[in-house]
Amino acid sequence: MTEVDLRSDTVTHPSPEMREAIAKAKIGDDVFSDDPSVNKLEEVAAAKVGKEAAVFVASGTMGNLISVLSHCGRGDEIILGDKSHIFRSEAGGAAALGGVSYHTVRNDSRGMLDPYEVEEAMRDSTNDHNPHTAVVAIENTQNNCGGRVLTPQDTKLIADVAHANELPLHVDGARIFNAAVKLETPVDEMLKEADTVSFCLSKGLSCPVGSIVAGTNEFIDEARRWRKMVGGGMRQAGFLAAAGIVALDRMVDRLAEDHANAKKLAEGLSKIDGISIDPDTVDTNLVFFEVDHPNKNELMKKLEAEGIKGASPYSRWRFVTHYGVDSKDIDYVLEVMANAVAS
Repeated sequence: MTEVDLRSDTVTHPSPEMREAIAKAKIGDDVFSDDPSVNKLEEVAAAKVGKEAAVFVASGTMGNLISVLSHCGRGDEIILGDKSHIFRSEAGGAAALGGVSYHTVRNDSRGMLDPYEVEEAMRDSTNDHNPHTAVVAIENTQNNCGGRVLTPQDTKLIADVAHANELPLHVDGARIFNAAVKLETPVDEMLKEADTVSFCLSKGLSCPVGSIVAGTNEFIDEARRWRKMVGGGMRQAGFLAAAGIVALDRMVDRLAEDHANAKKLAEGLSKIDGISIDPDTVDTNLVFFEVDHPNKNELMKKLEAEGIKGASPYSRWRFVTHYGVDSKDIDYVLEVMANAVAS
């Protein structure tokens, strides 16, 4: 039976070249900063995104967490989108572990924030009633807005407002390489105006584990300390870092294949009665659509019986294309979906 897992790009398996690199990786102890593979990955990653330094972390959630904690003191506030992953999907970690409060601003349909609303959200630090605003964060691509892409000009608009108020801009760039490939723009240009960034190696880039946080040398020193405090200091992490080095060298350009498959999927879904989607809103590898079916749990079971993972009991579904899904898989999914929704 054909199996197609569209739940997320986190389900990707490492490429053969990654597996070989893992097997041959030179290792040390990363907590002592003497794992050569981790050190190389951090150097490569920092250069790739145009920052002074980088630190390897276990996950995107950890990357955002230690970034926020490095920017904020207890009682400080972060300004971010109301549909952002940091706010909606990271278990309130910055609040629970750092005493940081969230001040949300509306994300538009592309995931962009209104610069005026961002500035309006900033607190008057001379008023003792107010928490101190410490950082502004945006997300690119924006997951909950359909994987939409923010341009370098979009980022600059928010950065200019933040910097005019002496605040740093953090970019949750879990899928920033998808954005760069979509816009055919170097990733360092995408992040030129950002002070700090986190990005995932374990999504579209297909590594088994890991994310990167990048910024100034001073910021990364602080981030390393927070990484240790939250239990993220790994020892022989070079096995994982070796895959990351391959990913940054070999797996970025192929993200265009995922985008093409997502567009093909969206266009096919748009032709199925009972499914609502505008293919023009699919920028990258995330495909969100509405399903009109009287029994979505039964529909889920039908799809799972045909080897398709990613269905939802809710009206809004998300399918994600990735390294483990090819064009023939998309054909299969569309055929099964058409039959299942019609029955």
